[in-house]
Order: sequence, then structure tokens, then C-alpha cells
Amino acid sequence: MRAVTQKPDSLTTALQSHIRDAIAAHGGWIGFDRFMALALYTPGLGYYANDSTKFGAMPESGSDFVTAPELTPLFGQTLAEQVGQALAVTGTDEVWEFGAGSGALALQLLDALGDQVRRYTIVDLSGSLRARQQAKLVAHAHKLRWVDALPEHIDGVVVGNEVLDAMPVQLLARHGGQQGGVWHERGVVVQDDGSFAWADRSTDLRPPIAIEGPQDYLTEIHAQGEGFIRTLADRLTRGAAFLLDYGFGESEYYHPQRHMGTVMCHQGHLADGDPLAAVGLKDITAHVNFTAMALAAQDAGLHVLGYTTQAHFLINCGLLSKMELLTQADRAVAAKLIMEHEMGELFKVLALGVGEAWEPLGFVRGDRSHRL
Repeated sequence: MRAVTQKPDSLTTALQSHIRDAIAAHGGWIGFDRFMALALYTPGLGYYANDSTKFGAMPESGSDFVTAPELTPLFGQTLAEQVGQALAVTGTDEVWEFGAGSGALALQLLDALGDQVRRYTIVDLSGSLRARQQAKLVAHAHKLRWVDALPEHIDGVVVGNEVLDAMPVQLLARHGGQQGGVWHERGVVVQDDGSFAWADRSTDLRPPIAIEGPQDYLTEIHAQGEGFIRTLADRLTRGAAFLLDYGFGESEYYHPQRHMGTVMCHQGHLADGDPLAAVGLKDITAHVNFTAMALAAQDAGLHVLGYTTQAHFLINCGLLSKMELLTQADRAVAAKLIMEHEMGELFKVLALGVGEAWEPLGFVRGDRSHRL
């Protein structure tokens, strides 16, 4: 076990107390997925449920990280080309956005799509973020609604930008190599001084593929993300879904060299790998296993319409021609969306559909579905 010194902050102190109670109620140990859920989503206290500034381009704003819509409005304007095509092909007029953040993407899509969108539904569990979204989107108030649970049926185009990475993951740790190594589920306990520490328990859970090599190995499995996909498949009666996030296909995700896992925290535009510190004051994420998401979708009856890098997707949707209209400074910012060492390669786009399969605009070149 390793002790973690917490910041003496009232918010994180209250959240720590809540999590300690939860750990005690579960016999002194909870899996990391439960810890991550409490740290991010405990009402009023969790990172996504409190009033702290989260999204912004610069740390001076008090923000912790920047997403593509905050980086440049061209992200949403270009994504709108794909969403507009999907609305037309599926004969729908509603957009559903999961985890709308600051509302920047919703504003960009609504401005660009105009009368193609009759209603824009935001699915968001955060009351504080909802208030910010309402303020930003006041010009489109007549089209907007907020829900915190899915209806029985969804007709329309679903958008999720950096949603899957914030869904709690289970941590699996192998002690010893492939031959004779023992797998454990990594969870969290409370030490005598009240601080959190890691603790491993033996488990029958395994990664979806065998991982070669003699080294210890830490990784994640994505039961909640897969469950989200299955729920979406169950409710989507007509339309399509576009999920944009950072991650890999299965073979890359569980590569022997990726032995430290992908869980990462973000605070003040700095990244660290310690989710047990400053609980409630920073984001906790994990990269997405897109193969697992695609398989969950197919098993639930959806078509995988495409999978590619964000760079290929946005270029296919016309980003470069839109960049030509910008100043040189704004072009340099927008280029981060597609540059390999920025967002272009690490971020991927997965398209899912119900009914007859069709080819979305964003995947006409560079589709990597065969590599999932």
C-alpha cells in the first residue's frame, strides 16, 4: 500500500469523508471503478458535480483541460457536416449530446445546422454544468432540453465528445509475467491516518486478450463503457451515433509495452497519474478500448459504420477548406485538431448506426474498422 497526502481543501475533505464511508460500508475495500465514480460524480462534491471551472484553453482561467470545441469553433462546425449528413440519411431532426461540457460543442452544432435540428437534447448528470450550458446556449433555448436519464426510444443523431474516457474503469494488475502470473483487481482502502491507498485482491477478471511478457502489468477493462454502448443500442430506434475520444484498438491497448495502464488525471492543465490525491479537484480519465466498444455495439445489434483517426475524420468532413478562411494564428490553433503529435492520431472517431448500413462522410478515406 502507498499512502497519499491530500490537500487541506474543504471540498476534497468532504468528498474524502463520503468515500471513506463508502469504503467502510463495503468491508474496507472498493474497486477502482467505484472509487472513480465517487470521485467524479458524487452529487455536489465529485469533480463533475461541483462548481469548479473545468474547461478552458488556458490555466489562468482556472480550468483544468481543453477539449476540441474550446480549442476552436471549427471543430463543431466541421463535425456539423457529418451530423447534417446523418440527420438527412436517417430521416431524423434531433441531436442528442452526452456530456456537453461547457456547451461549446452544442453551440457550434446548433449554429451550423440551423433548421436541420428541431430539438437538441443534452444528457448530463452535472447540475453545475447544466447551468453554464443554459447560459451559453440561450440563443437556441427554444430547441433545447436537458435530461438525466434516457427515454425508452431515441430517434436522432447521438454525439459524444470525450465521454467514454470519463466512464469508470476497473483496474487489473498482473504480478509476475505471462507464465504463472497472477491477476488481481486493484482497489482502494483507507489507512489508519485516513488517507487512501491501493490494495489488490485476487480476481477471475481478465483482459480480453492474453498479454505477453515477463513484466508486471497494469491495465483497465471497460464494463461501464460497454454497458453504455449496449444501453444506447437498446434505445436507438432510428439514427446514428458518433463517439470521439482518445484511445486505441484492442491490440494496441493491451500491447506488452503499455504496462503502466492509461489512467490519467488533469488539473490546472497539468497531467499526473495519481487519482488518489486531490480527490474531487481534478479529472480522472482512462483511454478507450475502441474494439470493446465496437464489439459491444455489434453484439447489441448496431452497425459499425466507421472507425478512424480524428485527423482523417475532420479532413474528410472538410476541415482544410474551412481553415483557409482563418487568420494564420487561428489556422495554427485549428491545426492541433489534426496534427499527429496533438489530437490528430491519438483521438479516434467511432460511428455506429441502426437499420441499413451506410457510409458516413467522415470515413470515406482512412477507415480503420478492419483494425479493430
